[in-house]
Amino acid sequence: MIRRALSCNEATRTAVSAVEKNDAKGPSMTTYILGLNAFHADSSAVLLRDGEIVGAIAEERLNRVKHFAGFPELAIKEVLKMGGIGIDDVQHIALGRDSKANLKQKMGFSLKNLTRIGKLAKQRLENRANIRDIPTLVAQAFGRSAGSDIPARIHNIEHHLCHAASCYLVSPFDKAAILSIDGFGDFASMMTGVGEGDRFSVLDRVYFPHSMGVFYTSMCQLIGYNRYGDEGKVMGLAPYGTTKYLDAMREIVSLGADGKYELDLDYFIHHSEGVDYSFDDDGYPTVASLFSSKLTERFGPARTRGSEITQRDMDIARSTQARLEEVYFHILRHLQQQTDTDALCVAGGVSLNSVANGQIFKRSNFKRFYAHPAATDDGTAFGAAYYVHNVTLNNPRTFQLKNAYLGNGFSDDEIAQALADRGLKPTKLEGQALYDETAKRIADGKVIGWFQGRMEWGPRALGARSILAHPGHPDMKDILNARIKHREWFRPFAPSILEEHAGEYFDETHPAPFMMLVYGTQPEGRENIQACNHVDNTGRLQTVNKDDNPVYHRLISAFRELTGIPVVLNTSFNENEPIVCTPAQAIDCYLRTKMDVLSIGSFMCEKEPAAD
Repeated sequence: MIRRALSCNEATRTAVSAVEKNDAKGPSMTTYILGLNAFHADSSAVLLRDGEIVGAIAEERLNRVKHFAGFPELAIKEVLKMGGIGIDDVQHIALGRDSKANLKQKMGFSLKNLTRIGKLAKQRLENRANIRDIPTLVAQAFGRSAGSDIPARIHNIEHHLCHAASCYLVSPFDKAAILSIDGFGDFASMMTGVGEGDRFSVLDRVYFPHSMGVFYTSMCQLIGYNRYGDEGKVMGLAPYGTTKYLDAMREIVSLGADGKYELDLDYFIHHSEGVDYSFDDDGYPTVASLFSSKLTERFGPARTRGSEITQRDMDIARSTQARLEEVYFHILRHLQQQTDTDALCVAGGVSLNSVANGQIFKRSNFKRFYAHPAATDDGTAFGAAYYVHNVTLNNPRTFQLKNAYLGNGFSDDEIAQALADRGLKPTKLEGQALYDETAKRIADGKVIGWFQGRMEWGPRALGARSILAHPGHPDMKDILNARIKHREWFRPFAPSILEEHAGEYFDETHPAPFMMLVYGTQPEGRENIQACNHVDNTGRLQTVNKDDNPVYHRLISAFRELTGIPVVLNTSFNENEPIVCTPAQAIDCYLRTKMDVLSIGSFMCEKEPAAD
């Protein structure tokens, strides 16, 4: 039987009790696996104890560098601290990279491109050196001199195998189709597979230089969104445009046999000039321009970041999204025929395209869906760990990831001290009073900082480190942007809805606990969620299950009792920074912005009404 992930409160208690049990039965009976994503965007660490999650954290939450792409030293130390162990207790270190993967394809590409691979080869050699250094860096982080000074066995796992493992091996399915799709990893941009029981097998791959991630990112760069992670912004811009350029997009990306695709490489330079993903001295990932002059000849000059967004830019965004969806469902139709299952598991950066995911139930024969909450490369640390546990060590699947509350948590005593350190005198609220008083303030149109339980794993705020507001307030989107978020005018906010009420507001009811699906909104409910209903009458919803986050469920239920609306507007608890991790960071964000209320642990702080 596959066990579920623990709720926020259960997980915090269990982290302590599990250490006590481990001490009682001795370390020889326990297997610890440390999964790492290092020297790539969204560096992270994951710790498993006998196949169950102890903790999972992206380095950015600790060092405060968005999408940090270096060595995740702080995350490693944090997950070991959560497990109550030292580095000598870890038997296996699983790395989400394997430079030996897909060697045949690498050699074939190199032989065909001998005159133009110098820069690319140099970058790959440097990256390979970084990966080889990881055991030594782990050792040095704990005061040792060399990798040989730590007892753990090192495992290098291919990038897309990690993505596949991250979504299938902890899914609720006994059989499922698997899609991993992103920019690139270990010389591949896509992998399809099928999982059955405790194992999964690879069906096919698409190799460098063809990539839907490169296609989408290139178009983002063309319209001025040229920073790492900007793709979600373009997805939000797309509904304001038309498909005027869809025929051109079809020329740039063509459909192949057996669910494959190809780029017209004349529009790109990533393969010819060695343009690769890298990171600056602070660890922030950067992506150099990926497109050639042919793209600007076709569509006009690239927009300068920060300049006015034109109709052309909106039309390019919409046409790009439309072509991505066409290719996505071309892949999925073939994959469903190959696997003969109605269950689908997805991971990889492209699978964060929640608009495409939300159409799966209408445009394919898949009826059940599971996405890993950290679908981008932070999730490869998770997948590498589970690949070693289930495949390398031949253990059966026993764990089902039903919630994403895998980060660190803080006691009321720790929170009280952080509040006192900043001179705040909060009100302590016991039991139901916390939910009732917070819900009342949301109903009154106030903006709430909500800090509860263990931090979320992945890029989405899911009711543990969230800013909450009334979804039906007609001016709430503008209020949030003016006071705190300062986001582009076209980007929507997200609704969190009680899972049992999803059908009242959305046209699909399949659970979406990780905010990975966009559904259409029901006409009769739109007024009540107008602050998070997008221009095309859709919403990237989070369904909240009472077993997986009882605290958040109780809050939304209290809001429903007051207003009749089983939804709150939910956005990430931050201001132009990574999502807050500690009580001190949450308090500082509350104090420097025009947030009205902070509900943190059992405490509530409230300011005088803000002037908008």
